[in-house]
Amino acid sequence: MNAINRRTWLRSSLMSVGGAALLPHLSFGETAKAPLNMDKEGRALYSPFFKEYIPANGHEVILKAKLNANENPYGPSPKAVAAFREKADLGNRYAWKELLDLIEKIAEKEGVSRQHLIMGPGSSDLLEKVGMVFFFENGGNVVSADPSYMSLMKVAEATGAEWKPVPLKEDWSHDLDAMEKAIDANTKLVYICNPNNPTGTITDADALYDFCSRVSEKVPVFVDEAYLDFLPEKDQRSMVSLVSKGKNVIVARTFSKIHGMAGLRVGYVVGLPETLNRINKITRGGMGISLPSVYAAKASMDDLEFQNKTRKLNNDTKDYVYKSLKKLGFEYVPSYTNFMIFPIAMEGQAFLDKMYAQGVGVRSFNILGKDWCRVSMGTMDEMKMFTGALQDVAG
Repeated sequence: MNAINRRTWLRSSLMSVGGAALLPHLSFGETAKAPLNMDKEGRALYSPFFKEYIPANGHEVILKAKLNANENPYGPSPKAVAAFREKADLGNRYAWKELLDLIEKIAEKEGVSRQHLIMGPGSSDLLEKVGMVFFFENGGNVVSADPSYMSLMKVAEATGAEWKPVPLKEDWSHDLDAMEKAIDANTKLVYICNPNNPTGTITDADALYDFCSRVSEKVPVFVDEAYLDFLPEKDQRSMVSLVSKGKNVIVARTFSKIHGMAGLRVGYVVGLPETLNRINKITRGGMGISLPSVYAAKASMDDLEFQNKTRKLNNDTKDYVYKSLKKLGFEYVPSYTNFMIFPIAMEGQAFLDKMYAQGVGVRSFNILGKDWCRVSMGTMDEMKMFTGALQDVAG
């Protein structure tokens, strides 16, 4: 099979469930999804403004630097690993009591009661369950930024809802005024990812707080804070306090990022009990978390040294990449997360294929007609592989 035919076969196969399952790292979400919607150029189509290139040889390459899924290269915490190993022989047991203990620990940290919490195997799972609960059979629409993390919106669309995308502002922050104007009588939910994926940018906390407080009186606001922990602790302004004030705000957090537990699958949402009861009526989110993972999460919460170390190493590698990009003549979008984006002059498909050919996995998007690379922060050695490959590919 020649290269052209192989690419044609790959792209057509991605339109089947089997194709999407074969290549889970190619869907926009960091977890596997349903079939990808492809445009005529073979790009995954999220909106007219937001498309993703698919590496033609992605299923064949053994990556030397896996920088395409925003994973924490340093985790899990050694204390979490030790706790998991110690309880691995209890993997034959359900974790109901142990999960309640973890819920109590998280509730204390967040300053809410345990009735304000539900657990799930990662925050994406909970995003998708919210999408199903809010839109199944009843339709309606969801308002969010474009581009943003697509997990909830794709599920909402699959259950019959309409997605109302609102382009980000020129500084890549959420256009909160335009989002509020987009709300209509059929809007069932507003979704905000802050810091935002795939841009790595942040929306001012005071402006967001005011928006969530006001808009949640009309429609629930879902705030995805998966990457908030990468900010300096003094700047981590969560919207959870609004829930304590009785506002209909739902906040998602995950152990996949700063805690380095993406493969152990633990996350949670904070919301009003009456809102969470709608989810609990049709699903048992905590059922998907293994007992050893519960113990790992509890241990990781206590390991502040590991979290601080991850934050520092992440900032060190970002600074290195910033400087390297400048030397190579690239502009970049300053990031508040463990990934960043920068525009590329090369056509996105060719760029992605050439980077994969060097064993470096990244993501490539077309946003507002311009091609971009999104690269996750790995170890310093991995980022040196990335900049070396980038120099060869773009040089």
